[in-house]
Amino acid sequence: MVASDIFGVSGRDMMDALINGQRNPKILAAMARSRMRIKIPRLEEAFAGLSLGTFDDHHQFLLATMLARIDGVNADIAALDTEIGDQLAPFADAVARLDEIPGIGPTAAAVIIAEIGVDMSRFPTPAHLSSWAKFAPGVSSSAGKTKGSGSTGHGDRYLARVLGEAAVIVGRTDTFLGARYRRIARRRGKKKAIVAVGRSILVIIWHLLSDPDTRFCDLGSDHYDRHVNTTAKRRNHIRQLEALGYKVTLEPAA
Repeated sequence: MVASDIFGVSGRDMMDALINGQRNPKILAAMARSRMRIKIPRLEEAFAGLSLGTFDDHHQFLLATMLARIDGVNADIAALDTEIGDQLAPFADAVARLDEIPGIGPTAAAVIIAEIGVDMSRFPTPAHLSSWAKFAPGVSSSAGKTKGSGSTGHGDRYLARVLGEAAVIVGRTDTFLGARYRRIARRRGKKKAIVAVGRSILVIIWHLLSDPDTRFCDLGSDHYDRHVNTTAKRRNHIRQLEALGYKVTLEPAA
């Protein structure tokens, strides 16, 4: 493959030229811009077959039709983006606050607000919101589909999908939520981690929307190390050693 993105500026110029009847390999290759110019020799070689009739009137018609369809879809998407922006304008502050949560960007924040609104008085506690959204213990979620003992009822597949995607994204970050995702994934698997972290994100969202003065504050990826229960940690190490066949006796350090 010579060009990784044929719909970039260079690719579109070349395709428009083909539609308009240009078949000269050197002229077509010379339309390359920026970093693609280093590929001009390879582009000339790729276009060399045009002289053999590999791109005739039929291909010209099909290419023009497909590009027109793509341009039409892009225009529709741009119009929808503008409309969404207009509808979100009154909630700009809420979107900005949700955008501070790791894994949640402006688009995800818009989806969340569209699905649950900004009035959290409908949900007396974060647990009520999690239960309504079906992001609670006993529910497994994957690609927006919920399974498990609590998977029936209202729920919201669009909200579930965006929370699941956010959980996966935040799992790659050096944050408290990222550390929580990796911690759970190691012990119970990725699906459990997605539900647990998605629920944590939903709890944070509830607090941010319930109080306009609340701001997100990351606890840090080392939160568990700094706050782990010493007794529990000692007990776990003892169990691990005993499982390996050792008899453990502890003595306080001098």
